Amino acid sequence: MKINSPLLTVAFRYGAIASLIGFALVVMLFYTGKHPFLIPVYADFRIFLFGVFIFFALKEYRDQFGAGILYFWQGMVGSYVFLLSFGLLAALAIYLFSLVEVDFVTEFVRLFTEQAKAIPAEELERVGKADFERNLLELSNTNGYHLALLHGKQSLIIGFFISIIITIVLRKQPKA
Repeated sequence: MKINSPLLTVAFRYGAIASLIGFALVVMLFYTGKHPFLIPVYADFRIFLFGVFIFFALKEYRDQFGAGILYFWQGMVGSYVFLLSFGLLAALAIYLFSLVEVDFVTEFVRLFTEQAKAIPAEELERVGKADFERNLLELSNTNGYHLALLHGKQSLIIGFFISIIITIVLRKQPKA
């Protein structure tokens, strides 16, 4: 596959646009008082964002460059290019934002610590109190790089499952 392949360029373009929207949502959530890193993964805005953007990226490639044909491998490659471009660009933007807005990291640490201390004792015993205490102590070392890395990793994990579903929905093979 060529570097300037339409599959790669379409997926990268959609990933770049989605990363701008995703970063804007992170900033908006932070300034409205809901820290974006404390939202449960099942309620994360990236699920919807990835679903829409991966769908339209693969559909554009299939309809405009693939002559109406999209193989499963093409859908997965396009999805991964989308996810990698989104993850890297959004993580970079979040890291730069954390350098400019110092409260971004400090608020996360403060709010996460408050949430963690509110966990009932019986659940702490089940998880392991020693591990919990160690992780809580390490939380004070969190910085913008760690949050950006976390966002990028979560994006790849969330997007992996969405990619499979959308690729299966959009794939079309030539009729024999």
